[in-house]
Amino acid sequence: MKSLSIQFCLFLFLYINYSCAQDYTSKLNTIKKSYPHAVNNDTIHKAYFASGCFWCVEVIYESLRGVVEVNSGYSGGFTKNPTYQLVNTETTGHAETVEIIYNPKIISFSQLVDVYFGSQNIEQINGQGPDNGSQYRSIIFFQNEEQKTIVNSKIRYIKEEFSLNVAAELYPFQKFWIGEDYHQDYKKNNKNNIYIIKVSNPRFEKFSNQFNHLIENN
Repeated sequence: MKSLSIQFCLFLFLYINYSCAQDYTSKLNTIKKSYPHAVNNDTIHKAYFASGCFWCVEVIYESLRGVVEVNSGYSGGFTKNPTYQLVNTETTGHAETVEIIYNPKIISFSQLVDVYFGSQNIEQINGQGPDNGSQYRSIIFFQNEEQKTIVNSKIRYIKEEFSLNVAAELYPFQKFWIGEDYHQDYKKNNKNNIYIIKVSNPRFEKFSNQFNHLIENN
């Protein structure tokens, strides 16, 4: 009888976890198929990218000529009002994301995508560098068919010219949830943080060597 009880509990545990995994995947697939909502106007555009820790990505895009502001937050998931603690449980579907507010007359969406791929490990799945987990996965959020075409064209080029597997997912943009205040301008406010020194700074330096022509004041 005890053996049967143990077997039943094990079956129940596996069934619940399988059901949760199926539900999680189903919710993400629904988001991927949803029609995007444009957030741009005639003078200011916004772009949304997930590429590992948003502390690293924020400072990269903040350095670009034509970028007005960059905000760190969350997107790509299915829960409302995500927090840093909740996103780190990997149950919300959200990834750490940056919102880039830019002047399209100075820098284009296409150039932002070039910076995206040029500042990350293109093949790393569910993370960048030492940061691993679905909350650190790579996602490019498109707002219209033109942007989707641009991204797909660049992905195809990377695969054909460099024989690389592109880990970045392509999602229609739905909603951006801005992160907690202490995440904003994190590198500027925490220059001596060990993560900034060991991880963020080297990633920025590698990017700047390749995209020096796009950096403000250069």
